[in-house]
Amino acid sequence: MINSGKKGKLEVVCGPMFSGKSEELIRRLRRAIIAKQHVAVFKPAIDDRYGLEQVRSHNGTSIDAYPVEKVQLILQEIEKYDYNVIGLDEVQFFPAEIINVICTLVDKGLRVICAGLDLDFRGVPFGPMPTLLAIADEITKFQSICTKCNGNAHFTQRLVNNKPAKFDDPIIMVGAQEKYEARCRNCFIIDKAPGLWQNQP
Repeated sequence: MINSGKKGKLEVVCGPMFSGKSEELIRRLRRAIIAKQHVAVFKPAIDDRYGLEQVRSHNGTSIDAYPVEKVQLILQEIEKYDYNVIGLDEVQFFPAEIINVICTLVDKGLRVICAGLDLDFRGVPFGPMPTLLAIADEITKFQSICTKCNGNAHFTQRLVNNKPAKFDDPIIMVGAQEKYEARCRNCFIIDKAPGLWQNQP
């Protein structure tokens, strides 16, 4: 049953790596806390770069978070307390089921703020992000600075051994010796045209 009361709101913050997505998520959540709203923050358990129980931006700001392996646990957690605002970082790493979870939260009247990469390293829409962008009440799309030409960067370039990763490489490479750079469209390199959406897992 869909709650017939006042609905909530879905805000999506997206862009390439190093564009300030997590920093903006943390800023909005901290403002909600200052306003004495009850806030809960969740992140995929796979993202352990700065520890499991924190969302941290590249400039060092952080906020406590619950690491999640199964998205249904988010619904179980929010039933325990009277939350007003839910934050989700690195939402692109969640399975497709996160969309139903988010819609349920919004229908319950909660404000949901998601941050994530809109494109993967291939330049292909990433995981649940296309759907979330389509149903969002508010979208903020950030740009980064291209590491090659200093232009506006929309893409995330994955480098393996200082060479561009291949289109058919795994989408997520946990613990691999890769690094990422923000790139503009002109400086972004991939060995296949990223227009074959049927290749998205």
